[in-house]
Amino acid sequence: MRALLLAAGCGTRLRPITDSIPKCLVSIKGKPLLEIWLDRLTSAGIGPFLVNTHYLAEQVECYIRSSRFRDHVKLIYESELLGTAGTLIANLDFFQGKDALLIHADNYTLADFSAFVHAHQQRPEECVMTMMTFRTDTPTTCGIVELDERGVVVGFHEKVAEPPGNLANGAVYILTAGLLERLGTDLSTVNDFSTEVLHHFVGQIYTYETPALFLDIGTPESYERANNSN
Repeated sequence: MRALLLAAGCGTRLRPITDSIPKCLVSIKGKPLLEIWLDRLTSAGIGPFLVNTHYLAEQVECYIRSSRFRDHVKLIYESELLGTAGTLIANLDFFQGKDALLIHADNYTLADFSAFVHAHQQRPEECVMTMMTFRTDTPTTCGIVELDERGVVVGFHEKVAEPPGNLANGAVYILTAGLLERLGTDLSTVNDFSTEVLHHFVGQIYTYETPALFLDIGTPESYERANNSN
């Protein structure tokens, strides 16, 4: 299964760490974040990969050229950021008409991706994507999802004061080929996946809850937590 890793963000919340290094290359326990993603996904039989770049793109290019993943990664430079959905839509041909992974690669997780793919394969018939979810200690800072008894999304609550639970959207998705086709037609002008795409498919999004560590490393505090995690 092919995967798009969204890695072009400027990492403004993580400054001053990201003043001189792109967020996707910050080190966690001695390894660049992007390397952790590529290593774990490859181990699960996922690939090849498309990675978008923007901020300090030359550093990402240099890293990939010198890495063991160089033959399995295609880099796409965006002089202006296209948005999380915009990048996906602009590169639909990469997926060759098959199901695909869409990953916001500014997170850190030890999730089992083989189990995630298996859950997608067992999803209810009407579901057009599978979303990875996790339990958060700070639900007011996350997108919280409500599920029915089958694990299908019936509601979203984006960073609200009193969310109905702590099950968060991990912004890691497996998208069916049919959904990708629709993105290229009915939704071809959207830019943001979370705010402009997801709400169209309430009732058609299956979920897989990872019990493993899942962290947004967007701030120095959460970045430190990732480096100190077990």
